[in-house]
Amino acid sequence: MDDKGVEDAAILLMCLGEEEASEVFKHLQPKEVQKLGETIAKLKVVPRARVDDVLGQFDKVADQQSMLVSDTDEYVRQVLRKALGEDKANLLLDRILQGSDVSSIESLKWMDPGSVAELLRNEHPQIVAAILAHLDFDQVASVLKLWTERQRNEVLIRIATLDGVQPTALKDLNEVMSQILAGGDRMKKSSLGGVKAAAEIINMMGSATEASALDYIRELDSDLAQKVMDNMFTFDDLEKIDDKGIQSLLKEVQSESLVLALKGANPDLREKIFRNMSSRAAETLREDLDSRGPVRLSEVEAEQKEMLKIVRRLVDEGQIVLATGGDDQFL
Repeated sequence: MDDKGVEDAAILLMCLGEEEASEVFKHLQPKEVQKLGETIAKLKVVPRARVDDVLGQFDKVADQQSMLVSDTDEYVRQVLRKALGEDKANLLLDRILQGSDVSSIESLKWMDPGSVAELLRNEHPQIVAAILAHLDFDQVASVLKLWTERQRNEVLIRIATLDGVQPTALKDLNEVMSQILAGGDRMKKSSLGGVKAAAEIINMMGSATEASALDYIRELDSDLAQKVMDNMFTFDDLEKIDDKGIQSLLKEVQSESLVLALKGANPDLREKIFRNMSSRAAETLREDLDSRGPVRLSEVEAEQKEMLKIVRRLVDEGQIVLATGGDDQFL
């Protein structure tokens, strides 16, 4: 959802009132709650016309919606079992409905990285990897940054080699996280972790820790390190996106963010960006880059990470395809 969409949602929630809005928040993810909360806090005055527009949009969308099935989880179970048989259906159901199977770990997503890091700091790396594999990649990256280099790398290599998560791996933490991991006995093995997950996490940790993590993995298993590197997507890899994809990306990025991100880009990538802009916009961007003084590396990396998040969203929406090794692969 773009900034306008978030603002529209915030306005709608404000119109609903405290009781109804609180019920809506119960069904949102931590990041969604945070983003909406921040937006609501900033909306001091909203023009009446804007409110009417938002309510009109909601009314139109609501009219088009209808509840076809009362229990969608059970409906999916029955349909797949009848169509594919018990065994094949269960393999798919583990993936489709795994969110309800790991609901006990969902509470970790509401915790700040420092609290999660402290909670898991003294646990065995294998158990930590099994827990972190359930969390969003950027949250995991923030947690790992708070640990020592050795501890961080020990966990990363276990995430990279993780082949699903067994219930017994979670039982060992029951005494420490009895409330968070309640119901671990009922969990099914989920397809979490693996090379792709490790690559995504390392992508979000920044260049300083990235090299250290890859060197550590390479010393233990050079083939595994290469697989992780093959799955990593860096800012310079934007060159692998075709012109249509670059144009889609540029529509989503603010000018100021683009200037900061390109301060750390290689010349070829800059030229590709320029080629996919109007001549006037490209000239303005060149002037902004030339006139901008020294920028902190942390600021550049932060903007690049934000652009990569946009790329991943556009890939999920089918607007961008990343080509690597001659084959088209999705991020």
